[in-house]
Amino acid sequence: MPHSFPTCTRRVALKAGFLSMAGLALPDLFRAQAAAKAHGSAANDKAVILIWLDGGPSHLETFDPKPDAPAEYRGPFGICRTRIPGVFVSELMPQVARRMHQVSLIRSLHHDNGDHFAAGHWMTTGRFGSSAANLPQKYPSVGSFVAKLKGPNHPHLPAYVGLPAAQTIYLFPGYMGAAYLGGQYNPFDVDRDVKYLGAHDSRRIRSPKWLTTLGSIRDGTADRPALLKKFDTMRREIDASGLAQTMDEFQLKALDLMTGSAAREAFDIDKEDVKSADRYGQGPWGRYTLMARRLVEAGVSFVTVDMPHWDDHSNIEKGHGAKVPVVDQALGALLDDLDDRGLLDRVMVVVMGEFGRTPKINTGQPGIPIPGRDHWGNAISVLVAGGGLKPGMVVGRTNAKAEYPVERALKPEALLATIYHQLGIDATLTFKDHSGRPHPVLDDPTPIRELVG
Repeated sequence: MPHSFPTCTRRVALKAGFLSMAGLALPDLFRAQAAAKAHGSAANDKAVILIWLDGGPSHLETFDPKPDAPAEYRGPFGICRTRIPGVFVSELMPQVARRMHQVSLIRSLHHDNGDHFAAGHWMTTGRFGSSAANLPQKYPSVGSFVAKLKGPNHPHLPAYVGLPAAQTIYLFPGYMGAAYLGGQYNPFDVDRDVKYLGAHDSRRIRSPKWLTTLGSIRDGTADRPALLKKFDTMRREIDASGLAQTMDEFQLKALDLMTGSAAREAFDIDKEDVKSADRYGQGPWGRYTLMARRLVEAGVSFVTVDMPHWDDHSNIEKGHGAKVPVVDQALGALLDDLDDRGLLDRVMVVVMGEFGRTPKINTGQPGIPIPGRDHWGNAISVLVAGGGLKPGMVVGRTNAKAEYPVERALKPEALLATIYHQLGIDATLTFKDHSGRPHPVLDDPTPIRELVG
């Protein structure tokens, strides 16, 4: 690695390399750095792993079961009692039940909207904005604000990563994107070729393909033309959309840095002990959760793990019944790993989707007359853990049929305010949208007091 340029230049070079992979120009990077300096950045080294259950998971089949409700409400599954008296979760989540002392549940979130797009936008940005009739993202996502106002915890890594690719409701990056903050704050997607993978996809997820190219570059550092050719190949593999731009002097410096950078180590899950890695599960959801742990441990500030396909309008027993245990296994392994490595107080884990499901089970849908649940934004459950949050808490309560909050009703912005609070981000800062109108990060920056003290 060269030693001739100062630390600040090395950081610029590496960030330029990552941004070029995402199709961004160097001037964008300079503007981003100037903006971050003007607004200041958080001093702490905390990070977030957002496990995104795209499609809307049922709160009754996860974190808010109602065992005493009528059968058409409580559903086909029983409960798991936790270590906290009177608190239980779905029988599909025994790993969460055993670790209730490490996690907290928010059972009273709501936005009262059953539109996938409006709900997804609301949960990830804290504001109503987009909808099925008007898809474009209106406000920046929580991950993008973290990228802008905090940046990475390690200068040789991106701030915001999507595994395998950040998305909401089949849109990439969808409402996980940066909107008017600028494309430089969009997530760095690890693999856009294998996005939207189901819980039981049979493909064995390994380290990203472009790591192999990085390795070959590292082995041929004396041949500059060959390096440029290989680096071009790597960029094409990472950015299949064709947005990669011509390399400039800063990107060439980034090349020198990346051949031996922390990035190689962080993304390379093949270096994990096989037995340890398989605790997460051998499918894509478990493997990408493992990669998320490696990334936040190395210095990425915000990672989204995409776990899609929750829109079970029929056959909730086979649909949720097959998916929830996969989440439970990955989450249990993640919490253990973070705890064993002394990272749990630094890394916040959030598990959520765009809404819950209808408390009363339907009779199926046309052509599939098997009972299921429909869209329900009136009661949403979210699991949070780590990051300095109080563990073992249950915030809010829904009525006996899980239809709506009857205690401590909260909107999505309260959850995002809690994330910003823990990361040391000032959510009152304002930014101008494309029309020049200023907006604060959140309209109400008040975090959930039960979780932060």
